[in-house]
Amino acid sequence: MPATPAPDAPITRADIEATYRIIRPHIRRTPVLELTGADLGLAAFPLTLKLEQLQHAGSFKTRGAFTNLLTRAVPAAGVAAASGGNHGVAVAYAASVLGVRATIFVPTISSPVKVARIRAAGAECVVGGDRYADALVACERFVAAAGALSVHAFDQRETLLGQGTLALELHEQAPELDTVLVAVGGGGLIGGIASWYAGAARVVGIEPEAAPTLDAAFRAGEPVDAPAGGIAADSLAPRRVGRLVFPIARAHVERVVLVSDEAIRAAQQALWDRARVVAEPGGAATTAALLSGRYVPAAGERVGVVVSGGNTTAVSFDR
Repeated sequence: MPATPAPDAPITRADIEATYRIIRPHIRRTPVLELTGADLGLAAFPLTLKLEQLQHAGSFKTRGAFTNLLTRAVPAAGVAAASGGNHGVAVAYAASVLGVRATIFVPTISSPVKVARIRAAGAECVVGGDRYADALVACERFVAAAGALSVHAFDQRETLLGQGTLALELHEQAPELDTVLVAVGGGGLIGGIASWYAGAARVVGIEPEAAPTLDAAFRAGEPVDAPAGGIAADSLAPRRVGRLVFPIARAHVERVVLVSDEAIRAAQQALWDRARVVAEPGGAATTAALLSGRYVPAAGERVGVVVSGGNTTAVSFDR
């Protein structure tokens, strides 16, 4: 049996391809939507939306959840996870499919929609503390006491490998992309995507101004605490970017763009009005970078936008 790689070993395309073969029976190959910038009222550059909000459990997090549960030994106590919401929904879903007990810890800012989905999947959901960091402390205490398997939302090799499978699909679906815009919270998604592309396409991180985790790390030269607020706080505000994520981002993420809450709200509306795509705030942050002019493509630049999640209330955005 081959040796298990160190937690901080480089993540290669071969690693991600092997992971995809393992989790493929349990995940959706989410579609892409081919548009131009003109469809969103911008210049007419080629634009590809990766519709990951259509993934099982409503976000990309399902990829990392299944990778953890299928490649690690799960004890009788089951699995435990701290989450702003989407990771918890994904772990609860994967655990229900595989017949594993799950205990999920979320902060009070977590969306009621996400809490309801966690419980509907049969997991125990413990709500407490103001932010993701508080839920993480509670989860770590539970893991130490109960012996459950900890499934980290972003700073874990298996999680990064799972999220990297999104890039594998996107590369097959839109192989000529010049740039991929990726929302950043703790960095699991951008870490996996950047590991796949590794310079073959530009990877640009998009963060809320109210939760600039990767931007703060780039400025400081290491992961540091950052503000953790804003409209997307239940998915993009873990306080600091992951330790395993940071060197990947430093090597393969071109830059970070910050967007306002107002721009995110406007992007949610625009995605619905112009493409009938429903995205939660964190899932709309990438589109917000384009619509607000914070990221302006060059003429003819082929841009990929990851719509990372859609766990929001089932209401029309029509006014």
